Amino acid sequence: MKKSTADAPLKGKIVALLFYEPSTRTSSSFHCATLRLGGQVLSLKNVKTSSVAKGETLEDTVRTLESYCDLIVLRHPEKGSALAASKVLKCPIFNAGDGAGEHPTQALLDLFTIYMELGADALEKGLTVTMLGDLKNGRTVHSLSNILSHFPIKLNFVSPDFLKMPDYIKKMLAEKKIQVSEYENLETCLKDTDVLYVTRVQKERFKGPDAKKLYEKAQGAYVITPDLMKKLKAKEKMIVMHPLPRIGEIDPAFDSDPRAAYFRQMKYGMILRMALLVRAT
Repeated sequence: MKKSTADAPLKGKIVALLFYEPSTRTSSSFHCATLRLGGQVLSLKNVKTSSVAKGETLEDTVRTLESYCDLIVLRHPEKGSALAASKVLKCPIFNAGDGAGEHPTQALLDLFTIYMELGADALEKGLTVTMLGDLKNGRTVHSLSNILSHFPIKLNFVSPDFLKMPDYIKKMLAEKKIQVSEYENLETCLKDTDVLYVTRVQKERFKGPDAKKLYEKAQGAYVITPDLMKKLKAKEKMIVMHPLPRIGEIDPAFDSDPRAAYFRQMKYGMILRMALLVRAT
């Protein structure tokens, strides 16, 4: 990707990356998006070395960064954290993931991926989107369900019984009259799927005395392989997406399949976030 030296809409701007949880793609794509647009980055990806370790509140931390920066990108383990932070700020803030809550910019890049891979009018014509894995804790599927509810689509949710899509998401979809089906395996629905959205089991979200047992039960329950796609008669014209990282849900042997869109999806993320940064500043 070539960078035009004449086009630097973020020149003189500083973007703060405040990440309380690990990140590779989201933090790197925001970082590179800022640099490509001519801006600079203040990165706090290890809050243990900041005043957070002394007990500073999130609100005070973002107020501090607002004093030095023009925009904040926040990832935090608590649901609703980005909203809480926004209430004390005057500068723009992006929610880069709030625990098991939402991941709005991921949903936008996922929508952009579908647009790029299946065509501009694919969503308007009606697609069948199957979400697979940890739907309870996966913030990406929560946000994606929300954004897809604006289109005439059909949704399949495939997960273990104890990792089902939260009721509040299903209620929202029902109110918008989106057709939803739930399964515990792919056998019934893969052949009709246009977009297979695979997610990892969120080990860090498992709590309580049975956490290890439940995680081990869920991990490896679903693995996309070339043989499985053939056996279950997946369409030739469809895509497989994953927000990454993958922890065994997709066999690397499938990576060379033209339907494997997850690495292209990752690249679209930086492009989409460049657009968002320009719009916000």
